[in-house]
Amino acid sequence: MMRTLLIPIAFLLAVSACASNRPDGGQGVLPVGANAPDLEGRDAKDQPVKLSSVKGKLAVVYFYPKDETPGCTKQACALRDAFDEYTKSDIVIFGVSRDSEESHRKFRASHQLPFPLVADESGAAQEAYGVPSKLPGMSARVSFLVDRQGKIARVWPDVDPALHADQVLTAARGLK
Repeated sequence: MMRTLLIPIAFLLAVSACASNRPDGGQGVLPVGANAPDLEGRDAKDQPVKLSSVKGKLAVVYFYPKDETPGCTKQACALRDAFDEYTKSDIVIFGVSRDSEESHRKFRASHQLPFPLVADESGAAQEAYGVPSKLPGMSARVSFLVDRQGKIARVWPDVDPALHADQVLTAARGLK
C-alpha cells in the first residue's frame, strides 16, 4: 500500500521540481506582455548579438533541447530555410540551448545557420524566460515572439519543429 502511494507522490514532486520560478518572482513561462529578458548570442560570423541591440525589430527567441538532435536540427534548418523571409519581414532569430559555444559553432557550421545561437550553459536565460527543463541540463522546446518594444507578443509553449518556422512567421507578420 505504501509503495503505491509513493509512486504518485514522487511523480508530483518531479513535476513540481520542473516548474519554473523566474528571477522576476513569477512562475512558469513568461506571459504575453512581459518584458523579454536580454540575452546574447553569436551569429554566423561569430560576432556577438544582443536581443536589446535589435530593439525596434521583431525577434524570435526559441529554446531547444540540444544541438544536432533530430528535432532540434529539423527546427533550426526550417528557420534557416525561411531566413530570407524573416529578414524581409525585419525579424531577428535567436536560438537558445544549454549547449556550449563550441557546440553551437559546430552546429551553425554543420547546417549553415545564419542566425545567432545563445550558449546558455548556466541556464540563466532558460530560467529568466521560465522555460521548463525537459531533462536536467536541457530546456523544453518553447518559443517567444518579441515585439519592437521588447515585450513578449506571443508564446508557443510546445513547438512542432517541422511547422514552427511558418507559424512564427505568420504570427509576426500579423503584428505589423
